[in-house]
Amino acid sequence: MSFSTPPAVGIIGLGYVGLPTALALLESGLTVIGLDVDAARLDAIREHRVDLVPDDHRRLRVHTGDGPGADRFVLTTDPTALRAAETVLICVPTPVDDHLVPDLRALSGACATAAAQAVPGQTLVLTSTSYVGTTRDLLLGPLAERGLRVPEDLSVAYAPERIDPGSTEHTQSTTPRVVGGVSPECTRRAADVLRRTGAEVHEVLSPEAAEMTKLLENTFRAVNIALANEFATICGELGLEALEVIQAAATKPYGFMPFFPGPGVGGHCIPCDPHYLLWQLREKRVASPLIDTAMTAIATRPHAVVQRARDVLADRGVPLRAARVLVVGVAYKPGVADLRESPSLEIMAALGESGAEVAYTDPLIPSVSVGGRWLRSEPEPGERDWDLVLVHCVHPRQDLSWIGDDVPVLDTTYRLQDFKHRVVV
Repeated sequence: MSFSTPPAVGIIGLGYVGLPTALALLESGLTVIGLDVDAARLDAIREHRVDLVPDDHRRLRVHTGDGPGADRFVLTTDPTALRAAETVLICVPTPVDDHLVPDLRALSGACATAAAQAVPGQTLVLTSTSYVGTTRDLLLGPLAERGLRVPEDLSVAYAPERIDPGSTEHTQSTTPRVVGGVSPECTRRAADVLRRTGAEVHEVLSPEAAEMTKLLENTFRAVNIALANEFATICGELGLEALEVIQAAATKPYGFMPFFPGPGVGGHCIPCDPHYLLWQLREKRVASPLIDTAMTAIATRPHAVVQRARDVLADRGVPLRAARVLVVGVAYKPGVADLRESPSLEIMAALGESGAEVAYTDPLIPSVSVGGRWLRSEPEPGERDWDLVLVHCVHPRQDLSWIGDDVPVLDTTYRLQDFKHRVVV
């Protein structure tokens, strides 16, 4: 097969990973075929109604509409368009369900699409986080059913995404990529494409090694966040400021990495990825008590926040069932308009189920569904009286000066020091 010139890269899934990846590859001079099952998402991309860092917004303007590079960015819902690509990257979400069991529907569908449209000579690269063995199960199997052999007919590799949404410090171009192919040639071909994003590439010997690398990364973070939350509780019992202690420990130049407590963990990485490992280990009847305990602690953290809110209100003689509670910031992290797995949703739902009148303010998220009803962000929160202000997430340059000295502030960020009636979890 003859591929288009300049070489085309197909990307399945244009979410928080796929879209920035597409923009980086476009910037390098490649043609990108962006495939997404959601036509509304493609319209949002064309109209620039997407959550990106400023530099990626600049790239998007260049490669859409009347931009000079718009002819190299094809947005489509037609999977047959992938046949014109030299390389296909699979960038779809891998969430867990309400029972913390991996939900592989999007990933299985995307891999099936890639395999069904694959042509000899292509390189298929899976980037979504999943269990060890996913690449072989979901790509090599379907390809073999079509009579396509790897690596003889085409290349297959795994290269976990390392996107930090909203971050201008840890960019795609400065964050190394790990790549493991089914063969050395598969690894080389995948690495050659990923280097076009500006990233350094670290090659490992197999897709399984690369898959386990991503699981280790986020399990490491999960365990240490659970530890930070536990230390924060201990510090509170001993009358100490957790942030002060962590920052002091972080002055040690070796053997310590700072992690910080909070209201829980959001996004589709830390609260989800370790469960793919736990799910696989349970199937093999392999115990992992440390990881199990950490993930349980993370899952129950929002409930600890609600209980602390209940206690703070009770100390002021206000029952939770009659309280007016304002949540500040509902995004899962500062600087993003992203609600994926945000602890705020569970916190607000639990407060509402207890009878509290719950409202929120967030400059980046105009509305949110909680407990089956829609709430709109309070534009002027200082104009209402609140029994409790629960600070969940503070965006850069967000003004909190409207919070009065008479209202209790439950600071789940542990970073606010200037409020008279501040408490932590």
